[in-house]
Amino acid sequence: MPSELSGALPKRSLTGAFSHRPADSPDAVRSGTRAGTVESPLRSLAEAEALVRPALRQAVAELPDPERRVAEYHFGWADEPGTDGVASGGEGKALRSALVLGAARAVGGDVRCAVPGAVAVELVHNFSLLHDDVMDADRMRRHRSAAWVRFGIGAAVLAGDALQVLALQVLAGTGNPALTDVLIATMADLMRGQSDDLAFEARDGVTAAEYHSMAELKTGALLGGACMLGALLGGARHRDGRGSSAASDATSAWRSSAPTTAWASGGDRTGRASPWGRTSPHARRRCR
Repeated sequence: MPSELSGALPKRSLTGAFSHRPADSPDAVRSGTRAGTVESPLRSLAEAEALVRPALRQAVAELPDPERRVAEYHFGWADEPGTDGVASGGEGKALRSALVLGAARAVGGDVRCAVPGAVAVELVHNFSLLHDDVMDADRMRRHRSAAWVRFGIGAAVLAGDALQVLALQVLAGTGNPALTDVLIATMADLMRGQSDDLAFEARDGVTAAEYHSMAELKTGALLGGACMLGALLGGARHRDGRGSSAASDATSAWRSSAPTTAWASGGDRTGRASPWGRTSPHARRRCR
């Protein structure tokens, strides 16, 4: 396993997903790219499958059992509670995690160093889906019963909360507080958009401008945040709460400005050790 990932992954690391890359495989993951080359978006999607999903499953496995069971069902990794396998449903398209990897490559970085950001983005996206299904009373998610229908409203809400906390733990483990700044600001925008969406349901005459603003916050914020996280993990510098030109350019494809905040991460405030906090200083330097 590359040394820059060895500390970023939970202790039960899936080394096979990172240490073996058949040379003749068309989807073999390569780090970085040459300046001026044009990469296919499908490459980032393939990398999200090869790099991010094993790490995502590893992170979710660290959750307390009640929340883990709900989360694994929601992700499509288990059908009946506690049963491994994907008998129905699916894992989603991994678009957001692919954006993280693509942004890291766009600034000349190693996509493997961006895996923690991609995992965090997938966790936040799915926390929002768990809560959204409850708020909208949507009974189906990915072609099967939503988690709240199968496990109850309280269990689904708690599982969403657990994914949100886990996302912050993942980024705190990188030792770069700028990453948690970006994610917190992104989640704040996402929740503002969800609040507007709920308010619109009780209103007549919602304007197109209001709808576009809501969509930019509810959906666009996480897309933009994914690009910013990828750019930062790929080596773009972070100045005064805003990304460098390269990071901002990567983000501007999705939002008019990058999410910013003055909050600085103090690490895991629960007092519990996070498996994502074991990154060595040497490994952190290599991925910056």
